[in-house]
Amino acid sequence: MFSLHTLTGVSFRGSLEELGQVHGIAGARSVRPLPTGSNSEPATPFPILLHERQGEGGGAAPAHAVAAYQDLQQTEQEHGPLYVASQIMGRDLLTVTPEFPVLEAWNALIARGVSQAPVLATGNGVIGLVSRANLLKALNLDEGEVRDVLDRTVAQVMTTPVLSADPDTDIRRIAQVLLDFHLAAVPIVDPDGGLVGLVSRGDILRAVVAEPPLSLWA
Repeated sequence: MFSLHTLTGVSFRGSLEELGQVHGIAGARSVRPLPTGSNSEPATPFPILLHERQGEGGGAAPAHAVAAYQDLQQTEQEHGPLYVASQIMGRDLLTVTPEFPVLEAWNALIARGVSQAPVLATGNGVIGLVSRANLLKALNLDEGEVRDVLDRTVAQVMTTPVLSADPDTDIRRIAQVLLDFHLAAVPIVDPDGGLVGLVSRGDILRAVVAEPPLSLWA
């Protein structure tokens, strides 16, 4: 499930398909639903594909290829497949408030080595997301060093409304949202609206690298 957070609270909560009817999401374009059955139809096992290839005149499958596949399957069983946001999300998060001066927010992002941070407001939880790109609207760099800064706060440059997801949201659906809405990250919130994590494009790429059998997409 996904939610849309504004300055005054949550304005939408629904499925990936329902997001296509929502206006006001940064960089939004029409959401493409996942192919029918993509959540339930298992991928064709590699040995069956090899057998089909042989039946098409593809020749015998090399023994080392089959052995390599079996090794990958064993790795998958040992580590377990990745399915939902809570398995890959970042938990040790930098957060800022709307009142943060732009320069202070920039220095915080640089010090933590991150590209964005959720913006939290008392009583409303997540109300936005501020990125380095947002902050560059109010400051100039000279050879990587801040040269001049406008008198702005995070509230004046952040992205809002911001889209969030539940901890048990399918990772594939989060990846689809990142692509369809041109987002760099999605905050993860619990049922009470509290921030519990963040899933970025980098988190998904690291998950793919860490899962050689790509059980993430199985």
